[in-house]
Amino acid sequence: MKKPKRKLTAAQQAARREGNARFQHVFINGKQKRVPRPQLIDGLPIDEYISRNADPVWLHQNEMWEYMS
Repeated sequence: MKKPKRKLTAAQQAARREGNARFQHVFINGKQKRVPRPQLIDGLPIDEYISRNADPVWLHQNEMWEYMS
């Protein structure tokens, strides 16, 4: 007879949810890999958020000349 599966504890379920939130699964060379999710600010990637919202003085102070138009 097969042993019944045991349920995860609340701490294990929370750890699993937290891991799913931090990582995503992608296929690389035909294999499934876990990679960190890209960081987002208000749903935008960091580079796009900075290019939309930063003023030239802040960009110059932080040496981000590539974002200056």
